[in-house]
Amino acid sequence: MNDKKIMKELQIDATTLKRFKLIQKQTILEAKKLFSTKKRKLRVLGISSSARDEFDYAQEKSNSETLLIEALDECKKLGAETQLVQLRKFTIKPCKACYSTTNTQCHYPCSCYPKGTEEGDGMSNILYDKVIWADAIIFATPVNNFDISTHLKLFIDRCISLDGSLAPADPKHPKDVELNTKQMKFIELTAKDNIMGSGLLKRFWGKVAGIIVTGHEEGGAMAISNLFMTLNNAYGMVFPPVNNVYAMSSISKSTYEDKPIVTSDYYKKEVRILAKNIMLATKELYKKKAKWIYSQDAN
Repeated sequence: MNDKKIMKELQIDATTLKRFKLIQKQTILEAKKLFSTKKRKLRVLGISSSARDEFDYAQEKSNSETLLIEALDECKKLGAETQLVQLRKFTIKPCKACYSTTNTQCHYPCSCYPKGTEEGDGMSNILYDKVIWADAIIFATPVNNFDISTHLKLFIDRCISLDGSLAPADPKHPKDVELNTKQMKFIELTAKDNIMGSGLLKRFWGKVAGIIVTGHEEGGAMAISNLFMTLNNAYGMVFPPVNNVYAMSSISKSTYEDKPIVTSDYYKKEVRILAKNIMLATKELYKKKAKWIYSQDAN
């Protein structure tokens, strides 16, 4: 479809069309950089989502974080560059659900909490960049009420900004629904599935994932299922064999007995196996840089 037909179809002027095309061009370049085959050390990010801290009210180290550190240590031994993020040390404000109005109402970086402003938070200012940096991410969470932790839920929800979002059509008025809807229609008219970034850019696509869950009793499988559906099916992360470890204690024991059980040598060995598989998968994927396919105009 030529420019005149697009402008007529969307009822926009040449300046607006030029802006839509510029964002598309910039996003294609971002995709090329994001999925570059340039050789470097593999990067593994550990996301610790426990609220527990030995220097805070709990007065004890997090069990899930203890196992996560074990896994990151194994990745480091296998040649990776690693980083540990403790979500409890960041302010993460809740997602405002712009994406559900129209995809392009949600932006990257998040325009609800703009980076470097008073409204910005730990997610906008720091954590998005950490995710972009990583080739693989290991998520660690305790079981909270049969589910993932509050910190991780906030983090995952805000990661929607990484899953397809683009720069705002009008940076001065980023929440112009009418304009953003027209930008989405522009994407539907022009995006090509074989050109990553020509439409919505999924920045998690092809990153490798692993999950560590600890808990007092039931809930491990539910927490893992919750993460798997989002990280794999929605965000497009890759899960190798042995991609999760859930270290559970027992309802028949008191909670003060949990730590020696869930952080035992048995579970430490399990998370090191998980780490080995994460590194194997990441090396293979990084070497081949598979051109994963998804619908660029998926709404």
